[in-house]
Amino acid sequence: MRRTIDWDGGAVMIIDQCALPASFETLRLTTVDELIGAIRRLAVRGAPALGAAGALGTALSAFRHPGDAEAVRADARRLADARPTAVNLSWGVRRALTRLAEGPEAVLAEAKALMDEDERVNREASRRAAELLLDRCPSRPLRLLTHCNAGRLATVGWGTALGVVWHLHEAGRLEYVFADETRPLLQGARLTAWELAEAGVPYRLLPDSAAASAMARGLVDCVVVGADRIAANGDVANKIGTYGLALAAARHGLPFVVVAPMSTVDKELPDGGGIVIEERDAGEVTCVAGQRVAPPGATAYNPAFDVTPAELITAVVTEHGIFPPA
Repeated sequence: MRRTIDWDGGAVMIIDQCALPASFETLRLTTVDELIGAIRRLAVRGAPALGAAGALGTALSAFRHPGDAEAVRADARRLADARPTAVNLSWGVRRALTRLAEGPEAVLAEAKALMDEDERVNREASRRAAELLLDRCPSRPLRLLTHCNAGRLATVGWGTALGVVWHLHEAGRLEYVFADETRPLLQGARLTAWELAEAGVPYRLLPDSAAASAMARGLVDCVVVGADRIAANGDVANKIGTYGLALAAARHGLPFVVVAPMSTVDKELPDGGGIVIEERDAGEVTCVAGQRVAPPGATAYNPAFDVTPAELITAVVTEHGIFPPA
């Protein structure tokens, strides 16, 4: 598949991100329930990709319930609620619903337009962020640190934080990438490392708890991450562990840059205090690869995201420039 998520003859096609890196598998999803299941188990994930999933899922429902707007809106609500922190999911649903009165084909056309835009806006946002880093960092090939996965697997076809990596690598201005393993589901170890290897980009896998130490030893020039929701004041919700990276980067005087499309900005949310943080099953922490590692009866605090205050962020870069505007 050229795209992480796409439409194929009445079905939503996705790359199954739960199967990587052991195998490259695709899933053909023909119902809204199947799509919601894939979203919840993270077979499809990443803010921009979830926006496409929301729009395509609304199109699925529109074809299944032609002329029944209320049934489509009920499915749309379930889609939007599948992962509450990621604002792109509900954004994609709302955007597709704007064409509902015109019929299923119009809903699908809007979803396809959203997907076509994704690569363009993320290429532009990541280009702007790469230029910012080249201006702020030493004049030599850079050592980037990133968290979770914000590459093409998190989008329809290009990437946000890893989009910066692609630009710098192409320009010969990248020495290597430190990829946080990203506990508990290891999106960095499984997905980011896979993307970097596929692209021939030099990288080293980094335990989350070693990031601050790598900064202290002078092994990192900058931190670049994506986002799942950005408040109007610039507070950023992203994969759990991002806040700690921002604190460490501030301590060591390193640029901390967030790259995301404007669709990830929730202008109706004044600050990060209002962001709903998804909490996931304790089994993701008490077990590793299906094998229990904690004692029977152990409980866990397992938030999927944290919120990084705007004052710790050097810049939030979108396709339109830095947000919020200086």
